[in-house]
Amino acid sequence: MLDAGRVPRSALRETFISLKYPNYRLWFFGQLVSLTGSWMQSAAQGYLVYELTRSPAYLGYVSAANGLPSWIFTLYAGAIADRISRRTLMVVTQSVMMMLAFILAFLAFTDLVQPWHVIVLAFLLGVCNAFDAPARQAFVLEMVDREVLTNAIALNATMFTSAVVIGPAVGGLIYAWVGPEWAFTLNGISYIAVIGALLLMKLKPIPQMTRKLASLGDIKEGLIYVVRDSTLRMLIANLGVTTIFGIGIATLIPAWAVNVLHGDSTTNGFLLSARGIGSLIGALMIAALGRRNIRGRLLSYGSFAMPAFLLVFAAMRWLPLSMLAMVGVGWGFIMINNVSNALVQTHIVDEMRGRVMGIYTLVFFGSMPIGSFLAGEIAERIGEPPTAMLGASILLVFASLVLWRTKIREMK
Repeated sequence: MLDAGRVPRSALRETFISLKYPNYRLWFFGQLVSLTGSWMQSAAQGYLVYELTRSPAYLGYVSAANGLPSWIFTLYAGAIADRISRRTLMVVTQSVMMMLAFILAFLAFTDLVQPWHVIVLAFLLGVCNAFDAPARQAFVLEMVDREVLTNAIALNATMFTSAVVIGPAVGGLIYAWVGPEWAFTLNGISYIAVIGALLLMKLKPIPQMTRKLASLGDIKEGLIYVVRDSTLRMLIANLGVTTIFGIGIATLIPAWAVNVLHGDSTTNGFLLSARGIGSLIGALMIAALGRRNIRGRLLSYGSFAMPAFLLVFAAMRWLPLSMLAMVGVGWGFIMINNVSNALVQTHIVDEMRGRVMGIYTLVFFGSMPIGSFLAGEIAERIGEPPTAMLGASILLVFASLVLWRTKIREMK
């Protein structure tokens, strides 16, 4: 009886080991509150845009506007993250994001909001994300020791996906009950949690490295470092392909809720939350298995599972089954994104961390507008389900012909 009880307790400690670090606890719960607000806004904003335009293509335009700044600023932001305090940089970016949420809330409260307002604000939010994301990715190692880095990255995904589960469902309900303006307002308030958490942290001072290169030289050095490393090239390329042809389909969910499932804003929120449940399951699995030498296999499994479940989702016309399929899509994607992040971060040297994570972030966030734009334009012509089937088929071919034949699945 005692032996049987020890295994679960040990597994539980292993799963949440990063939370023993005070700074990481502040980060985890502060970000959880803030990201929940962000996903509330995302769900409400997507449905608002679709109500205003009735255009799947316009959903793609908004997502593209949000992702475009990644292409412009992220490499530079990665170099900045290696030069200045990452905490200070994030406090600034999170504060500006809070202001943007309140501006959108004001426009909605006063019935002045127009689709072009949403596009402009999405672009400005994308600028903030472009500078925030590399610092956020590289910041993990300032909060925990290196031996639990994989676990901390996995718990980051757990926190993110917990917000994906809660935020869209709540956002959809708030939209239906009192309107999108309250979802935007609550999102603005939620940023106080993460800003406060960052300010309360007691971080060890990090020695400033002497640099002879200018920022452009730093960026070039980071690009050469990634290009010359075949493992980094394949990990980042796989993430980019998955984001373009898999995650880009998520842009269509508001239109899918109405046109395919004949639902409303609540349906939209439930679909997004179902994807979050799958991601949460996957993230907890990775956190529990983080110290085992199977990360390459988990990445490979996710690379096949995500498009397979996306094909199932494209064939469903009943909400409960559609939600189950979205759980599988979320599980597959978190296996790809989270394991890729962990493998990249454990593979690189510390002095290149900000720049490599800048490139990683560029590929991830920069691929989103491409995928969203393609998904919106194709869906406008052939419909949402065929668009999802096309994207899933491309992902399956890529995983079969490229990923499965490389040494990545053998990585520890």
